Amino acid sequence: MTMDGENKEKVVLSGSSGMLGSAIGTALKRQGVPVLRLVRRQPRNSGEVQWNPATGQIDAQALEGVTAAVHLSGANVTARRWTKGYKREMRDSRIQTTRLLAETLAQLSKPPRVLITASAIGIYGNRGDEILDEDSQRGQGYFPELCTAWETAARPAEEAGIRVVHLRFGMVIGKDGGAMARLSPLFRLGLGGRLGSGKQWMSWVSEADVVAAALFALKNANLAGPVNVVAPEPVTNTEFTRELGRAVHRPALLPAPAFALRLAFGEMADEALLASSRVIPKRLQQAGFVFAHPTLAEAFAAALGK
Repeated sequence: MTMDGENKEKVVLSGSSGMLGSAIGTALKRQGVPVLRLVRRQPRNSGEVQWNPATGQIDAQALEGVTAAVHLSGANVTARRWTKGYKREMRDSRIQTTRLLAETLAQLSKPPRVLITASAIGIYGNRGDEILDEDSQRGQGYFPELCTAWETAARPAEEAGIRVVHLRFGMVIGKDGGAMARLSPLFRLGLGGRLGSGKQWMSWVSEADVVAAALFALKNANLAGPVNVVAPEPVTNTEFTRELGRAVHRPALLPAPAFALRLAFGEMADEALLASSRVIPKRLQQAGFVFAHPTLAEAFAAALGK
């Protein structure tokens, strides 16, 4: 693997224990690229570097010589109700970590060429049927504001001349963890169904295509700024639930009314579960990226091992 024309690579990776971090780390190692994992505990081997974003501590000396960074840290948006405390955790886990890593990389004797950071299509907010690409304006609400601050936190790296790419992820469909870990058991029991009206658009992407897009962004010197990591065919929530029901051979007949979702999840229901985001991957496609799973049926088949 070569990135921006170099042969000797070394990548620092945060969020390496998560679904995407684990998959991207494995893919890099398969290509013979050494990976330094950022960990909060005491390092167990030479492939780990300790940091503590809450206190601003990081072993910067251990990062000397890295040629690229992939930053995936961030508390799960849909894991819990958005209480004041959890909203603070979501914000700190993104902004503190991104700012610390960006500032540290910028101050190295030889900064890496590229920093790939996670972001989310939640930056566009609830936009109905509007087709959204990377040039679209950000939306209104907590999540768009969070995503904007998240991306802005990487500015010290940009100012140091590091190429920064913000991967704006849609819903990731993978084998382990993520949305499928919560949805597929319900659908297998015949308990799945549309959320609210079902008319809201969902922009999704397979785990394999996320990994491929991250590696593509590392190598492609022409990619910088926001990059939507979503499949080229967004679907409505009704279409999504129907296709998932078909994939697990169960009908999707039990809708969850909007009022019930709001009672159960509060603010998160409107900004994450019921929000409509019809997003397309314009910059990836313009750069020549080819999706392995361009259709929802293909993504579900890959996630379910079919």
